[in-house]
Amino acid sequence: MGKAGRVLRQVLQTYSISQNKLAVLMGLKNSVVGRWFHEQVDPTAETVVKLVTALQEINPEAAEAFVQLYLGDIVQPQPEPEEPQA
Repeated sequence: MGKAGRVLRQVLQTYSISQNKLAVLMGLKNSVVGRWFHEQVDPTAETVVKLVTALQEINPEAAEAFVQLYLGDIVQPQPEPEEPQA
């Protein structure tokens, strides 16, 4: 499956967060988080937002790490320089 499960597993292990704790906080069955963790199914984009919110409550650093690892460095587009008026 996709990147979300790999990143989630890495973050949960790094920050010693149990799958069960995350599942309870998100109001999900433990098996749902387990399926993400073992890359059997990917969470939807909407669920990723809820996942990050739950991680934020557990450990803000873990949430930040998930976002950084999952999305990477998002480069903000720079505005085009204006040409001098004649």
